[in-house]
Amino acid sequence: MAAVVAADPGPRRVGFVGAGRMAEAIAQGLIQAGKVEAQHVLASAPTDRNLCRFRALGCQTTHSNREVLQSCSLVFFATKPHILPAVLVEVARVVTAEHILVSVAAGVSLSTLEELLPPMARVLRVSPNLPCVVQEGAMVMARGRHAGSGEARLLRTLLEACGQCEEVPEAQVDVHTGLSGSGVAFVCAFSEALAEGAIKMGMPSGLAHRIAAQTLLGTAKMLLQKGQHPAQLRTDVCTPGGTTIYGLHALEQGGLRAAAMSAVEAATCRARELSRK
Repeated sequence: MAAVVAADPGPRRVGFVGAGRMAEAIAQGLIQAGKVEAQHVLASAPTDRNLCRFRALGCQTTHSNREVLQSCSLVFFATKPHILPAVLVEVARVVTAEHILVSVAAGVSLSTLEELLPPMARVLRVSPNLPCVVQEGAMVMARGRHAGSGEARLLRTLLEACGQCEEVPEAQVDVHTGLSGSGVAFVCAFSEALAEGAIKMGMPSGLAHRIAAQTLLGTAKMLLQKGQHPAQLRTDVCTPGGTTIYGLHALEQGGLRAAAMSAVEAATCRARELSRK
């Protein structure tokens, strides 16, 4: 007989099956934003290696995945993708209609999640990215067949503590992986290249890297806060015969735009390939 999750008499309890870096980032964001109290978070993992970081946040921990499901109605599955199917089989018997189940495992489709869980399980899939660690993540989520607008609204409200969260059709989750999941590395490569250009021209390394990172941060804030298309902001910076148009010409000669588009395409295609496996 399936175990029963008691109706929450007070604050919602949030569980994490898997206690890696992304789980910790989400938990930390929820706690720091006041979305949930630390003592109402329960995380599970096979060893104490990662659980110690949850305990440092004031969270409860366990080595039992089933205990998380039996104690919490909202549960994030944050295991490695190849481990998740076995974990779902393990906990399926304690899943009830009261649960909202959220997978952050890359490449595991909603259909796979629903196939391994009881009928009518309310499942959502979230694709986060590494800046969730500093509460500046770019996330998308997709609903399973039995998750309604209420569950999606609740999850989005919670995850906004970790950055920006948008609901999308599942087909766009792999595109998000190519754009934003892998995109963090693409942006780091560009930031590194900017700094190295300044180093070549005589600027000290530490200063060059700090200014490059701040330039990216400030530009991103302008794009988000003003709602401008990047081309408009680029035009505002680019004066006739000035330094910027000369630099942009060099970037075009180097194929920056095409290379960036190809990088997103390649990463998206790889994400789709992994999803099929």
